[in-house]
Formats: sequence, structure tokens, C-alpha cells
Amino acid sequence: MPNGGTVTTRRKAVRSPDNSMPDLLPMPAALSEPPDGLPFPPHAVVPIVTRDGYRLRAAVFRPAGDGMGKGTVLLLQGRAEFMEKYREVFGELLERGFTVVSFDWRGQGGSERLLRRGLAGHVEDFDDYQLDLEAVIGEMRARGLPEPWSMLAHSTGGCIGLHHIARGASPFRRAVLTAPLIGIAGPGGGLAGQLLSRVCSALGFATRRIPFGTDMPRTQGPFEDNPFTRDRARYATMRGWLERHPHLGIGDPTIGWVAAAFHALDRFEADDFGQRARTPVLMLLAGADMVVKTAMAERLALRFRGATALVLPGARHEILMETDETRALFWAAFDAFVPGEEIRSDREETVEGA
Repeated sequence: MPNGGTVTTRRKAVRSPDNSMPDLLPMPAALSEPPDGLPFPPHAVVPIVTRDGYRLRAAVFRPAGDGMGKGTVLLLQGRAEFMEKYREVFGELLERGFTVVSFDWRGQGGSERLLRRGLAGHVEDFDDYQLDLEAVIGEMRARGLPEPWSMLAHSTGGCIGLHHIARGASPFRRAVLTAPLIGIAGPGGGLAGQLLSRVCSALGFATRRIPFGTDMPRTQGPFEDNPFTRDRARYATMRGWLERHPHLGIGDPTIGWVAAAFHALDRFEADDFGQRARTPVLMLLAGADMVVKTAMAERLALRFRGATALVLPGARHEILMETDETRALFWAAFDAFVPGEEIRSDREETVEGA
């Protein structure tokens, strides 16, 4: 094969005779020990198998006390991330009384990789990520996690979350997106990048890494050149995770991943995209984002039903890993928005107002 990698064969999910998921499935990687040595809660990891047979590493964290709290927040990470990176955020949500759920997307973190050379970030179709989300939602329902449910999604996770919400009915009452991937910043995000990725994928090079791509995670570069955060200490923590647990990281994406991303981003351009949404969305955008296009997210928010966009001045892409000042703005917006009511349909509004 000319593509330089072997795709892992898809399998059917293991099910019990009554077609329900068994109580115990092969365990993906456990949560790794943090760089500072403070452990995660024991027994937090939940193994999940998707409908198309991929093993995901998920986790459920519950707040202190016996009450139902404020509900549940599902955190959707970005490309090349892993749950451990959000330990600080998990703690802040737990302090607010939320049950917290998160997981690693297929192909990254502690979930099953799609290529045998696992350092390349790959997916065949962004709709495959919807299968991951579907499986996690199913687990949340099976566990009867407290309602209302809210979504907190970053970057690629925001892209996936928006496609889910745009379908209409959703179990999430609110969605907060940080720097969602609506358009790719830089030269690679232009028309030439789109055409090159699609042509090369069609010619059989989908699993090759992008030109000049490497196995090194982008967060392993020097702080001075990073496009993610202005906070030196949090950047050092991000680096520390992968220095101590390199198996969690992946490098640059494959050509196929980029082609799949452009296909997903194209759907945002439809005039009616998001018009069926019933979940209010708050987009918190980075004013100095060099990874995704902030202006494109602002434009989408104007067309997406129930969406609002706020730009955080000076913030870089990783808003949740930014300075205390930027994070304070984030949490102020989050606390004012979550939880809340879903958008009523036009019919409901008419009947109620009759």
C-alpha cells in the first residue's frame, strides 16, 4: 500500500445474548499518575465500546456528598488531547457540584488507536466521532447520571459537539464551546490545503502524515513559541504529562484526518446549518487564536439557532489552560449560562403564547 500505514480492522462490539453491553469490557489504559503525584479518584475509569467496535477510555467523577448536585457536565476534548490534561477543570466542575464525564476520542489518549503506528492522529470520517459520542451518551443514560446534562467542548470537540446539536433533539440542556474548530487557521486551512488533502486521500495516501509532520506532540515545543497559552506554569504541566506518560500523546494528523476535517467544516457553510438546534450554545472564542479561525466561529454563531459568541481578548487557543485572568472570564460566563432551559420549538412558543 502506498499510504505508509496499516489501518486497524474494525470489529463488532462485544454484546451479551440480550444485545445489551456487558458489565465489564477489556479495560483501556487507566488514568495516569499526575506529574505532581496527586492521584485521580480510584475506579474513575469506565471502559466503553462503540457500535463499530472501538474501545474508548472514559471516566466518571462525582462531587462530594450524597446529593444529585447541579447535574452532569460532559467534557469533549480537542484533537491530540487526553483526559488527564483537564484535571484542573474537572476539579473546578466538581467544586461547583457537577458530576463530570469525559473520554478520549478514538485514535488518541488512552483510547484505541486507528493506525498500528499509533503516534499519527487519524480518523476516516468525522462522523465516526459521533459514534464515540453516542456510546458515551448511552453509558451516561445507563448509569442514570444526574440531570440536567451540559456539554463543555474544546476545539475539535466543539466541532463534533455542534454537529451533534445541529441534528435537533439532544440530551444536553446547555453547551459551552471554547475555541471551536469552525475553520483552520494558517496556510494549511486555505483552499490549497483542502484540495491537496482530498486529492492525496483519494489517491491512497490518507494514512500518511501531513507534509513535514512529526511524531512529537505540538505541546512539547518551547513555551516561547507555543500558540496555546500565555500561562507558563500550565504549559509546563501540559508538557509534564507527556514527558512522564508519552503513550498518551500523538503527533501531527494524517492527510486523511485533515481531509475528513475539511469535509466536516464544509457543512458549517450551509445556510440552514443549526436551524434545528434545541440546545443553547455559548461559544467562548480566543482573541489571539492561531490554531482555529475565530472570525468564522463568530459568523456561524449569528446563523446557528440559540448560539451566542463572546471573544476573550488576548486569549490563545487553549482557553481552559490560559492565565488566571482569562480563566476567570471563562468561569464567569460558564456559571451564568449553565445549567439552563432548552430552546422551545416554534410550535411550543405559539401554543404557550396563545
